Amino acid sequence: MTTDRPTLPPAEPDAAAAAAARFAERFGARAEVGYAVLDSPVGRLVVAGTRRGLARVAYADFHGGVDAVLDELAAALSPRILEDRARMAGIARELDEYFAGRRTAFDVRLDWGLTKGFGQRILQATARIPFGATSTYRGVAAGAGNERAVRAAGNALGANPLPIVVPCHRVLRTGGSLGGYTGGVDRKLRLLALEGVLLDAG
Repeated sequence: MTTDRPTLPPAEPDAAAAAAARFAERFGARAEVGYAVLDSPVGRLVVAGTRRGLARVAYADFHGGVDAVLDELAAALSPRILEDRARMAGIARELDEYFAGRRTAFDVRLDWGLTKGFGQRILQATARIPFGATSTYRGVAAGAGNERAVRAAGNALGANPLPIVVPCHRVLRTGGSLGGYTGGVDRKLRLLALEGVLLDAG
C-alpha cells in the first residue's frame, strides 16, 4: 500500500537572492560605508559616506593615515566599508570647485551619524556660517541654544567629523584670535585665506 505525501511547491529559483536583497536593503545597505581618497591643496582627504549622505571628511596625515581613518569609520559606522569613488563623486567635484574658488557653499547631503546631542547642534550652527564670514565659540554655542557652553562648543568643533564642509575653520576665539583646528592651525589659516579672511595666527 502506498501513501501519498504532500509535496511542497518548487522553490522559486531566485527566492534566496530576493530574501538576501530584502535583508540588505533593510539592514546592510544603510550601514555600508563608501569612501575615496582625494588630493587637495590642504593635503590628502579621506571622504566617506553612507546612503544618508556624507559622513566623514578627514585629513589623512593628521589622523594617522588612511588606514587609521578607515579603522575609525569601521568601528563607528559599519565594518562594511568599501572604496566607492562613484558614491563620492559629488563631494569630490564640490571640493574641487571650492578649492578653485568656484563654490561658496556645499550642496551634498550630510549624514550626522558621527555626532550627537548638543555637539551636533553646535556643528549644525557652524554649518550656517556663510563663506567669507566668521563666528566665535560663544556665537555657535548661542546658535545651538546655550551661549554659555563655550567649552562644549570648543570640544564639538575639535571633534568635527566634517571639516571644510561643516566650516569649523570659520570659528574664532572671542576677540578675533585664531583658536585651534582639527587639521592644524596652518590649514585653518589657508582655508580662511582662500575665503578672503586674513588673520594673524594666535
